[in-house]
Amino acid sequence: MPYSSEHKAQTRERIVHAARRLFNRHGFEQVSIDRVMLDAGLTRGGFYHHFKSKDELYAAAVASFTSCNPFKPDFKDAPPPEPAQLARMLLDVYLCDEVFDNVEHHCPLYALPGDVARAGLSPQKAYTQLIRNLTAVYAAALEASPDGEQRAQAIVSLCVGGMVLARTTDDAGLRRSLRSAARAQALALLSGA
Repeated sequence: MPYSSEHKAQTRERIVHAARRLFNRHGFEQVSIDRVMLDAGLTRGGFYHHFKSKDELYAAAVASFTSCNPFKPDFKDAPPPEPAQLARMLLDVYLCDEVFDNVEHHCPLYALPGDVARAGLSPQKAYTQLIRNLTAVYAAALEASPDGEQRAQAIVSLCVGGMVLARTTDDAGLRRSLRSAARAQALALLSGA
């Protein structure tokens, strides 16, 4: 008896979730299909029922961050905040210690840039969409500003760059300082200063 479409979707999500965590921790080259499937509790043969290649899985893992972000606020019981408040919340969460310390759940924008640049067109398209989605949050908060889109892109650059640089140093004080400086400048852009 064939599996239901719901079962197939749940299995695919398990694979993507395992891949996302492993790629964030080890990078694209260091993670094999066998390792992803083992982490998902499945056999290698099942991989090809869901993906044609490791590149396709990588693109799905990058793209999934928009719907699985473990740090995004939950608005089930209340309407989402106004754009300016949402932008500020995202900025605070993006550069916080909790996010920085949880490597397996890092945003692909700062966890995987080197891998994505070498990974091919599908992962790059997924990565591009993440950049656009993040920029759109800040642009919505700045829509009254004539240079709102440019400011939004600068805020994204500060957030991602601050996290990338913070991940490269073994100096805890410098890690905090880099993220703090990025946050301060991003807030200044967000407030119109």
